Formats: sequence, structure tokens, C-alpha cells
Amino acid sequence: MNDKDFNQLVGDRLNKCIAVLSNKNEEYSSDVDRLHNFKTAARIDNTTPEKALKGMYLKHLVSVMDLIESPETATYELLNEKITDSINYHILLEALLVERLKTLKGEC
Repeated sequence: MNDKDFNQLVGDRLNKCIAVLSNKNEEYSSDVDRLHNFKTAARIDNTTPEKALKGMYLKHLVSVMDLIESPETATYELLNEKITDSINYHILLEALLVERLKTLKGEC
């Protein structure tokens, strides 16, 4: 893949990530906390929000692993969905961890 095509792919993916995170905000978070679902799932399961996210993320990771093992099953639509979800879960994990670090350091 040449530089131009690669840079286009990166830009398109990041724009898609932003769009999905913005759209899912209304569906999966509260008015005051973007990380609401992970915190609520953690309380239900008596664990941490990060571990709750891990459980939810594993479903997406399995799908990506399936694509690696059987690339002939991939479609552009499926790649779009699975790669975007994977990136977004890492961003959400970063948000949870940053929030935890701020709390531990007394910054919140």
C-alpha cells in the first residue's frame, strides 16, 4: 500500500471512530458520564469498570481473531465495523484508566 492510500485509510478510520463514539454516546452513556455503562456493569458484576470493559471487548476481539484466522470471510463492511470497534474500545479503556489515575492522584 502506498503512502497516499495508507494515509487515506487512517484518516477515514479515525473519522469513523469519532462518528461511532459520538453516535453511541446517546445510546450507551448517561448525560453526565460517558463511561456510565462500564461503571454500571462493574457494580453489577462486583468488579472494576476496566474489567467490565474487558469482558465486553472480548467479543470484538474474538471477531477480529476470526478475521485473522479466516481472512477469506472478510468484507469491507465487516472490517469497517470490527476495526472501528476495536479502536474505540481502546479509547474507552484509556478514558477509564485516565479517570482512575486522576482519582488516585487526587486530581478529581
